[in-house]
Amino acid sequence: MGTELTRRGVQTTLPLWSALALIECPDAVRDIHLEYVNAGTEVITTNTFRTHRRSLDKGGVSDRAEELTAMAVRLAREAIDGAPGNASSAWVAGSIASLEDCYSPDLTPDDTRLQREHEEIASTLAACGVDVLLVETMPTIREAAAATRAAVATGLPVWTGFACDTRGRLISGEAVADAATAVEALGAQALLINCTPTHGLHRALSQLAAASELPIGAYGNVGHSEDDQGWTLTDAIGPQKYAEYAARWLDLGSRIVGGCCGTTPAHTAALKRLLSRA
Repeated sequence: MGTELTRRGVQTTLPLWSALALIECPDAVRDIHLEYVNAGTEVITTNTFRTHRRSLDKGGVSDRAEELTAMAVRLAREAIDGAPGNASSAWVAGSIASLEDCYSPDLTPDDTRLQREHEEIASTLAACGVDVLLVETMPTIREAAAATRAAVATGLPVWTGFACDTRGRLISGEAVADAATAVEALGAQALLINCTPTHGLHRALSQLAAASELPIGAYGNVGHSEDDQGWTLTDAIGPQKYAEYAARWLDLGSRIVGGCCGTTPAHTAALKRLLSRA
């Protein structure tokens, strides 16, 4: 969502990132969701990556946390309801992201703040009627555990995703197997590798497959992050090439595949074609 907004000229400056569009251009959020649904996606992710109170406070709008989270869920539902035919059966996944920069594990808050703040976003998303809670882009085991615990407490299905490097470890340097063990014990129902460079994602995914019997999945990124610029877009991995990487993820046992930063509705359509042949 964030990089698609950027691609279309919608303002996504930090610290609000994609949440800024909920304030300034909500129709664009709905339109992007609809394009992904029409491309064949079965799960769309709410634009709540940066609607937790901590990020909104940095932008001076922390009092709008519940309002903007609810708006993000509503826009996702409207897109599904406006899609033709079977597309209307798509699920809405409520995104629960890391509280600080997902590429800066040293900024991870203390355990008390992690638990309190993740409980707030998880309970708000659940109250807004999402189908599954997507704990994603977790850079540390400690935060992945806190967010998963908070999400599981709502009673909704929970999928937990880890941000990894191309060596096959969490951004923090921790082992994927240890991360999988920690969140599986808390009740996560699927384990994912996400926002990891597409070309190297298989390394972390193979470790995930070896560490757990839970359903696993992957959605990689295309491009790279700049600390002061946000996400730098690139066309280096087009839709067909992306699907070729995803075929390897399927071979490793993935039950869930998708796209993260830099991918487009065309990438999703290519995945859909791949799955139709699998």
